[in-house]
Amino acid sequence: MARKKKEEPKGGGASWMNTFADLMNLLLCFFVMLFAMSTVDAEKFEALAASLQSSFSIFPSGGASVGDGLMVSSGVNQLEFLDTYYNQGANSSSEEEGDEQNTEQDTEQDLKEEYEEAALEESEKMAEEIEKRLEELQIADQVEVEANAQYVMLTLNGALLFDTGKSEIREEALPLVDKLSAILQSYDSNRIYIEGHTDNVPIHNDKYENNDILSSYRAHSVKDYVLSKTSLDPAKIRATGCGEYNPIADNSTPEGRARNRRVEIKIYNSYNSN
Repeated sequence: MARKKKEEPKGGGASWMNTFADLMNLLLCFFVMLFAMSTVDAEKFEALAASLQSSFSIFPSGGASVGDGLMVSSGVNQLEFLDTYYNQGANSSSEEEGDEQNTEQDTEQDLKEEYEEAALEESEKMAEEIEKRLEELQIADQVEVEANAQYVMLTLNGALLFDTGKSEIREEALPLVDKLSAILQSYDSNRIYIEGHTDNVPIHNDKYENNDILSSYRAHSVKDYVLSKTSLDPAKIRATGCGEYNPIADNSTPEGRARNRRVEIKIYNSYNSN
C-alpha cells in the first residue's frame, strides 16, 4: 500500500506569533513617541528658562517651574516682583530721558552765559572808549555813562537840552549835541535808540497834549539833529517818547523831577544790533 503523507497543522503557531509581534511594534512606537515628546518639551522649557533668565532675570540659578506654572526659586514666587521690575525699568528710562534733557538745558544755559559775558565785555569796552572821548571833548561832567550786556547808555539832563515845555534844542546845548554826534559817528554799524523822558507834572497846550507827546518830540529833535551832523544810517536810529513812566528819581522833589527830565541815547553792541 502506498504510505499516506502526514499533513502539517495549518497556521496554528504562526498566528499567535504574528499578533504578538504586531503588539510589540505598537508598544515600541508608543514609547518612542512618548520619549520623543518628553525630550522636546524639556528642551523647550530649558530654552524658555534661559531666555527669561537672560532677558528679565526671573529665574536665578536653580529656579524651576512647578504647580500651575508659577515661577519659583528658593521658595519665592518670582511673579510677585514682575511689577517692580517693569516699574524700575520705566523709572530708569525716565531718569535717562531726564538726564538727557538736563544735559541739554545745562548746555544751553552755558552757551547763554558765555554769550552774555561776551556781550557785556564788548559793552564795557565801548563804555571805556566813550568815557575817554567825553573827557577829551570836555563834556564828561554833562553826560552819564552806563553799560550792560545789551548796550551803552548815555544820559543827558533835559534841562540842558530844552526849555520848559518845549522840544526844540536850546542854542546853548547845540555844541554839546555836536560833540555827542561825533562820538556816535564812530558806531555807524550799531543800532542807536534815543529816548525822551519827562517828570510827572501834567502838561497841556496847543502843541503837546501830554508828556508822552512832549517826550516823543524831544527824542525826535535829538535824532534829527544827530542825523544832520553825521552820515549815520537813519534805519539804524530810532526815536521813542517814554513820557513819565520810567522815572529814575523821586518826582515829589524838584531835584528828582529834574533828573527824570532827560534824554537817553542807547548804543547797542554788535551782539544786539542785528
